[in-house]
Formats: sequence, C-alpha cells, structure tokens
Amino acid sequence: MSAEPRRVIAHLDCDAFYVSVELQRRPELRGKPVVVAGSGPRAVVTTASYEARKFGVGSASPASQARRLCPDAIFIPPDFPAYRDKSKEVWGVVREHLELVQVLGLDEGYADLSDVPKPLRVLRELVGAVEERTGIVISVGVAPNRLIAKIASDLDKPRGFVVLGREDACVRLARHSPRLIPGIGPKTADRLAALGFHTIGHLQAASEELLVETFGSRLGRYLKARAGFHDATPVEPVSGPAKSRSTETTFDHDISALAELEEVLRRLAGELATHCQERAVRGRTIAIKVRLDDWTTVTRARTVGAPTNATETITDVALELLRAYAPPRPVRLLGVRVAAFEDAEAAGALDDPQLALPL
Repeated sequence: MSAEPRRVIAHLDCDAFYVSVELQRRPELRGKPVVVAGSGPRAVVTTASYEARKFGVGSASPASQARRLCPDAIFIPPDFPAYRDKSKEVWGVVREHLELVQVLGLDEGYADLSDVPKPLRVLRELVGAVEERTGIVISVGVAPNRLIAKIASDLDKPRGFVVLGREDACVRLARHSPRLIPGIGPKTADRLAALGFHTIGHLQAASEELLVETFGSRLGRYLKARAGFHDATPVEPVSGPAKSRSTETTFDHDISALAELEEVLRRLAGELATHCQERAVRGRTIAIKVRLDDWTTVTRARTVGAPTNATETITDVALELLRAYAPPRPVRLLGVRVAAFEDAEAAGALDDPQLALPL
C-alpha cells in the first residue's frame, strides 16, 4: 500500500497586525495596552496589542467593553489605507520566497511547501526577511494540513514557530476545549458540553452517529472530522479575473446585538468600497453573508441600477439586507461582497487577495 503524499502546509499570521503598523509610527507606545477601534458608541475592536489582550480585550468585542476591561488602554482609530500598504509589502516579501501562497485578508495566509526540500529553513529565513524589510513579525504554524497549521500558528504567539503533525495534534490538544478548533463556536461548544464532550479528546471519542443525530448530518460529520484534525483543503492562490470581491470576519465570540453587527458591517463595507475605488472598478450586485452559531450560512443580495463603488451605496444596501434578514440566532461570521463588475478586464485588476476573501 503506497504512503500518502507528503504535505507541508504553513499558516502565516502577522502578530497583532494593525497594532504593529501603528507602533511603527508611534514607537513610544510599545509595551503598552493599545487598542485599534472606532470612536463611536457602537464601535468594535479591530485589533488589540498583546498587553491589552491580557485584560480580555479581543477583536470584534465592543469598544465600550474594552474600555471597561482595560481602562488604561490607548485607543487608536483604524487607518485601513496604511494597513493595506503594509500588507502589500509583507506579502510581496512572502511571494519572493514561496511559490504557492494563498493570502486571506490583510494579515494571514497559507503556503504549500510540499515540494520544498527544506521547508522549515525556508520558513525561518522568510520570517527574518519579513521582519527586516517590513518590521512585521509573523507567527508560523507548520502541519500536514491547513486546519492544524492554523491552530499551530496561534499556540505560541507572538513570534511563534510551531510544527505539529496530525497524530501529535490529537494528543497535544486533547485537553483543550473544542473552541480551539476553527469552526466550532461557543454555542456549539456549549451543546457539546451538555452531551459530556468538554474537551477535544472527548469529541474524538464521540460516536459520529450521536453527533449526526444531535447536530444533523453535515455539522455532525464536520465536528467528528475536525476533532480528528482531518482536512484536505488545498492551498489555492487566486488567479484570473475576479468575478466578485468581498471581505468577511469571523468573530471571537458570537454576536447577537444587531447594533454591533451593523457597526462591523459598516467597517467591512467601507474597506471594500475603498478598495474598489482605488482600482476604479464598480459592481452592480451588493451582497451580505451571515453565518449563524449553528453553522447555517445565509446570503442576501441586491442589484442596484448602475455599477457603483460608492461607500455610502454599498454600506446602505448591506445594512438594509442585514436588517431585512434580522438574524434569528447569534452570528459567528459576517461578510459583504460586490459582484457583477462593469468591466471584466478592470475586475481582473481587483484580483488582489490582500484585501478580501471570496464570499
């Protein structure tokens, strides 16, 4: 029986990226609790420094809550053009060292080094080159698949470099909560705990039949596979003209309040609109993506009268779609998309994965 092909997948994650960019401009704030967030009453945290995270401040949490948790924190309004510029620098360096790279958002991406003779040496050289040339520190997780690589990159932050095999992951992570696994939110973890599955190890030993009976066929099988750290998702660089572009975020904690969701959606729509404006492209279809805490994923779209990249139009339509849907359960992921570009050639110029994820 032939052995499975060797897979070496790396997850590259910039440490506290937005804060890191700000600290380059304000080095006197190094070592202090810094929070990047809007200033409105319903603003949410975009990124927090590790000093602020010690107080429980996390991304997508209400800024008002962050102020209560860490009264001495220094709040800075987000500067997305600066973050995009720095992101281009970082991933430009990455692509000089690695051939097969898939960038997600501004600050993270995957690389497939399966055909690289000495992948760990290459990755360590890459981390050094990125810091030297951009000032940004990258944490790295190396594994046989994307799931484990994603988890590994977060195990020893900041400046993490963790190599983890599947069997090792099953043992090392068995005592952790299922919440450690991307895709398992707090509500699902609570339902698992009610069944007696408090740890990943418990979930590994769970009957798939019971999981399917409790969570349904799709989610039940998904949970079982994730607990065993199985994942065959390939690393796929974006190529060819973009048919649509979008940005989305997965929350650290599920959000129920519509006002908080609207604030996040305004930020996402603004980022996407700015990106379209910078590339002089317009689309006629505006859509939102909502993933609930039970993994139900819903999209809603509207076609406007003429192609647009106007921030106000994209934001207003996205908010109307969200309010009309009125999520019936807490939300774990939220996204906005622009599609049906007026010029296919121009749309290709928008095919810049530094900003957004395919919806």
